[in-house]
Amino acid sequence: MNSYTFTEIHQQPEMWREEHQALLKAKEQISAFMHKYLTPETDIVLTGAGTSAFIGDAIEPVMRGIWRNVRAVPTTDLITHAEYLLDSEKPLLLVSFARSGNSPESVGAVNLANKLCKNVAHVYITCNKDGQLAKQAEGKDNILLLLLPKETDDKSLAMTSSFSTMLLTCLMLGHIDTLEQDEAMIEKAVKNAEAVIANYEEQLRAIGERPFERGVFLGSGALKGIAEECHLKLQELTDGAVVCKFDSFLGFRHGPKAVVNDKSIVVYLMTDEEKVMRYERDLVRQVDSNNKPVAQIIVISGRKPEMPEVKADLVVELPYSKAETDFYGIVPYVLVGQLLGFYASLAHGLNPDAPSVSGNIHRVVEGVTIYE
Repeated sequence: MNSYTFTEIHQQPEMWREEHQALLKAKEQISAFMHKYLTPETDIVLTGAGTSAFIGDAIEPVMRGIWRNVRAVPTTDLITHAEYLLDSEKPLLLVSFARSGNSPESVGAVNLANKLCKNVAHVYITCNKDGQLAKQAEGKDNILLLLLPKETDDKSLAMTSSFSTMLLTCLMLGHIDTLEQDEAMIEKAVKNAEAVIANYEEQLRAIGERPFERGVFLGSGALKGIAEECHLKLQELTDGAVVCKFDSFLGFRHGPKAVVNDKSIVVYLMTDEEKVMRYERDLVRQVDSNNKPVAQIIVISGRKPEMPEVKADLVVELPYSKAETDFYGIVPYVLVGQLLGFYASLAHGLNPDAPSVSGNIHRVVEGVTIYE
């Protein structure tokens, strides 16, 4: 299929393998930088705008087990409220995610951090060697530039391989000293992604072609952040014809569940941890018994959720469990939202590479002025 978006979705497993090897080759340099600037007092902020911000939302819960003082703060918040969100007296490690590295907020957030904080170091995780961030890193000892494979600089409007590869890169950065030992887990996460494409793409295409007006994505913990990204993919690739929401399984009951009707699809991104899954099963059963959505999709890794009474239209089974992939296992879930969005875009008569008919949204955001 002659589409950037199609290619960029399908290239992800190979991009992840390539990026893993790239980090292994640069391991000594990366490790030295992190040990120099990462202290028990360091405040670590994961930042980006839009999809790039969702990377931080997804990985903050798992990174807290690696980096003590880590939090996700979008650049779009830092630009307007940096003095409240950054502690000028504490060492800061600002981890910036940026596909192009040219967004006004990305560059502006870096400049604000440098101005407000006394002791700042940066990690730039970006896909564009010619972007402002990448060029800004040249010759700077306090900036670690992690430049992803050039193919991840997605040409399409929607971020797909850029999102997932930047996310995986930060997860690997957190375990840079044990990256060789993590190779088997990373490879199993890659194979989970390959399984989505090989075993479920045609079924996701069929569901994406159904007439629906709303999309809901639910996840717990880190998978809530993946649900956040999935909801945006379906919404932007259909140019807003499908309006989407995301939430946690438990949070969804507190009002947001009102959006589910007979013009909705609901996608459940389920964990295989029993202590969490028991809550997730309860919500799935409740929606199934009380509502009549156009389709229900259950995504699960490692084992089925054991709900024979639930009438799911599709159960996407990832072959390797959380125990086998650890935190890397969250990444492949995003392919479900990407593929749904791609085929729904086509069903609406849109070009997935440039779905915004009105021009309201652009590959690199426009119309933003950064004030002093």
